Amino acid sequence: MSALTSGTASTTMLDAADAARRTRVRLLIVVMLFAATTINYADRATISIAGPDMAKELGLTPVQMGYVFSAFAWSYVLAQIPGGWLLDRYSVKWVYAAAVALWSGFTLAQGAVGFFTGLTAVVMLFALRLAVGLTEAPVFPANARIVAAWFPTRERGMASAFFNSAQYFATVLFTPLMAWIVHNFGWHHVFTSMGLLGIAFAVIWLRVVDSPKNHPSMNQAERDYIEAGGALLDMDGQGTQTQGHAGKTLRELLANRMLLGIYVGQYCITVLTYFFLTWFPVYLVKERGLSILQAGFAAVLPALCGFIGGILGGVISDMLLRRGFSLTAARKIPIVGGMLLSMSIIGCNYVQTDAVVVGLMALAFFGKGIGALGWAVVADTSPRESGGLSGGLFNTFGNTAGITTPIVIGYIVQSTGSFNGALVFVGLNALVACFCYLVVVGEIRRVELKAS
Repeated sequence: MSALTSGTASTTMLDAADAARRTRVRLLIVVMLFAATTINYADRATISIAGPDMAKELGLTPVQMGYVFSAFAWSYVLAQIPGGWLLDRYSVKWVYAAAVALWSGFTLAQGAVGFFTGLTAVVMLFALRLAVGLTEAPVFPANARIVAAWFPTRERGMASAFFNSAQYFATVLFTPLMAWIVHNFGWHHVFTSMGLLGIAFAVIWLRVVDSPKNHPSMNQAERDYIEAGGALLDMDGQGTQTQGHAGKTLRELLANRMLLGIYVGQYCITVLTYFFLTWFPVYLVKERGLSILQAGFAAVLPALCGFIGGILGGVISDMLLRRGFSLTAARKIPIVGGMLLSMSIIGCNYVQTDAVVVGLMALAFFGKGIGALGWAVVADTSPRESGGLSGGLFNTFGNTAGITTPIVIGYIVQSTGSFNGALVFVGLNALVACFCYLVVVGEIRRVELKAS
């Protein structure tokens, strides 16, 4: 009996010693993903912060500005699948760096639109926003591919939640900063400062990021640890994605019931995101009577709660895995629970106090953050050779909500004269997301392609 106890103690000591000598390069990698995603979302928001002063100086009408605002979402959605193909065909590290440098360059160029007026300014802005959307397209599919390569399954939920929470952090950090730049230096400098920041980051990215199998700062102990836990070790696909092969792969992905449930669920979850990005300030001003300054401060609280919820969702998922829950349960419990919590947004129709309304909105966005584990699920399920295409398809479904949600809510508000129906619409999408994960998705597992 004593010999058995001694053997167990020796094994524990060896495991502890192995953990002590392992490097932690993967933590640096996820910090880089967080920083890239923060800059990504901040650059999307530049136009909304600079918009009022820019429209006044350039003489742009609300309709013209509406076309400019819409440009990003259209090109971003259309470029998801081509962007995913690029990631599967070429080096993720270099495609990512090129994407950051290009979208930052197009952001920088928007600061020069002030030299033009009227229709010329509209055309230039529209074209540049299209270009930003096109070049940002590969980033989230690449994030999922990098997490799958660098993190064992039991750490993947937290890693994915961390980089995904950057979308909320960008609002908290950069919105006040960009507003200060506009106030003190003019709207042009929002674009120039953010563009230069992104270009500098692209250089840093190339120096810091690489595949686990090649990274010079990573030791063998860490490499063995993540590989034993299910990490893919290689950020890149097999480099054989011809156009015809990609078409077969797409058809197979869309025919997979589990993946289709995940894709539709992501669309419904993203409806909540785009409500907060587009109509939430208008709701506070038009329906609740807040000033635009009050609405601006009120919008920070839901974003902060979304950030906290996003981190917590990853912590919960990975904790469930460590406690012996299946991968399916560990991913679905936070997603379904978070979406049910998001339905608290409907409660705003039944309260009068502004503080309670903002509190319910914050609670809904907190739930949305907890449930935003879709990218972890993409890392868990994407085929080894086509992670880029799978991620691109997932993001295509999700960001289609950026086109449909503002339009649907606009029609609801115009036809009813209030936001009551709009809030019900948003809440019901959260319910449909629950249905997708509970009924359609089934067991969460990595897909094996027949097309290969």
